[in-house]
Amino acid sequence: MCKKMIEMKKLAFVMVVTLLMSFNSIAQQINWVTFEEALELQKKTPKKIMMDVYTNWCGPCKMLDKNTFQNSDVAKYVNDNYYAVKFDGEGNDVIKYKGNTYANKNYKPEMASRRNSVHDLTLALQVNAYPTIMFFDEKGDVITPLRGYQNPQQLELYLKMFRTDKHKEIKTQEDFNVFFTAFKPEFKG
Repeated sequence: MCKKMIEMKKLAFVMVVTLLMSFNSIAQQINWVTFEEALELQKKTPKKIMMDVYTNWCGPCKMLDKNTFQNSDVAKYVNDNYYAVKFDGEGNDVIKYKGNTYANKNYKPEMASRRNSVHDLTLALQVNAYPTIMFFDEKGDVITPLRGYQNPQQLELYLKMFRTDKHKEIKTQEDFNVFFTAFKPEFKG
């Protein structure tokens, strides 16, 4: 009886350890907010904004979500250093930004899972490809767009460059090449 009890306790211990390890391995999620929430949050605690401009029909957008934004290194870094915004470039949200109101006047609800008309904010930000990651400074001004799919290490370079304002020192393609060559990615793939 005692031997059976010891075996059960060992089994219970192994199960608890396994359960705890599985919780630890669950990918950290990015804390997404709306663009207007991010702009309000900046007033209290200034941080840059990373905006994922996507569409529902875009394959590379889905890959960016799955492979990059669900990467635990990316999620932790973004959560610690940015306000993260998901913005449907063909969606129906009404957004106030820099004294203007942006909407999608030609939005068709029946087209929500397919190509729809382009949102006015998408046009104002000059987004011409999906996905595009827009970076904004602490005052909500555009730093730059980053077009196309980025894996975790590719995105890491830009996340760190913009967070530290290193981009302000880069004046030429040669300057960027020097930065790029010296950059050592730390995010796991």
